[in-house]
Amino acid sequence: MAESLHEPLPMSKAEKRREARGGRRGRRNQLRLLAAFVLALLPLAPSFVESQSVKADPPLLQDDLDRASLGRALQYSLDFLAQLPDGRVVGTRPKRVTAAEAKESLKVFTEALALWDRPQKLAELVRSRFELSPSISEPGRELLVTGYYQPVVEGSLTESAAYPYPVYRKPGDLPADGAPYLSRREIDVLGRLKCKGAEIAWVKSWVDLFFLQVQGSGILRLAGGRSIHLNYAANNGRPYTSIGKILIDEGKLPAGEMSAALLRRYLTDHPEAREGLLPRNERYVFFRFLKGGPFGSLGVPVTPGRSIAVDPDYFPKGMLGFLESRMPVVDAAGSLAGWRPFSRFVLAQDAGGAIRGPTRVDLYFGGGEEAGKPAGFMKSGGRLYLLSEKNSTR
Repeated sequence: MAESLHEPLPMSKAEKRREARGGRRGRRNQLRLLAAFVLALLPLAPSFVESQSVKADPPLLQDDLDRASLGRALQYSLDFLAQLPDGRVVGTRPKRVTAAEAKESLKVFTEALALWDRPQKLAELVRSRFELSPSISEPGRELLVTGYYQPVVEGSLTESAAYPYPVYRKPGDLPADGAPYLSRREIDVLGRLKCKGAEIAWVKSWVDLFFLQVQGSGILRLAGGRSIHLNYAANNGRPYTSIGKILIDEGKLPAGEMSAALLRRYLTDHPEAREGLLPRNERYVFFRFLKGGPFGSLGVPVTPGRSIAVDPDYFPKGMLGFLESRMPVVDAAGSLAGWRPFSRFVLAQDAGGAIRGPTRVDLYFGGGEEAGKPAGFMKSGGRLYLLSEKNSTR
């Protein structure tokens, strides 16, 4: 079963039929880290999106990261594609691509990495061998690039006064058809799940638990130093409501200054408001332990700075892209200090319920607090191109 940092996209009718026949190992577990961490928490307001104009000139194909991370990400996509029949279509937009064509494109590009230390030659080879297709073709529409990460949460495998908040596995009586189950209030406030033996871990803070729920995955750090991956298993079938948007609408937080860090600070500083506020987001996520990872929706590991979450209806699964945008610069105090341009080759290895349409990309920043700081501010315009070997797509 594919695990992911994002919550899963809804299954199509065809997928539900395949699952009922046992043709699939269940629903794709696409976690986020929410799909854009800040986007899932906050309303999408142009007033605090760092804008980047869409240029008409082609990209320079200059990569600001290292060759090793790109090589790993390429291999993970090849591992995913190797499991598919050659004729399986992995995407239809912006180009129709089969698994065989995708594999060939990635293999050719991997061979081209021999020119990595000669970036100008590499760029020339890529332009000669690959077609660059913009992810957005409609005039007037612009790409929004956000960021996600995997949080580290202090926890325990046993309940105690220090660790009072339970992390639940998928309950045995959870409806298989996605019908609404117990709400967040019923679970966390009224404790109606406690008597069902579904606890798998406990954490120190209700705020940590809530952010873990929104992200959809995380790392549980135990007292002895051991760490365990927590990945998405299921949800309670109830709607997601943005707590950040509620606070903005009620005038308690400013939209122009909103960030994940600001929201966390508000929830920490106002414990009296938490019991009434957090349950207003009825969506509840259940977890499972997983060795290795973190994994994206393709069932392969995601690579910091290289893996992106996109809508698979608008960008082929596992395929190579080139991304241009701006990266937040965070100072030692964790505040936004500015923005810097970046450009790099990326792989479409994740998806999420909030990442819909051709105008959305979520960049994976990695795990832990240092990754979470810039991911929490990441919201910028940009450009994304699909790279496919010439004459390999129709």
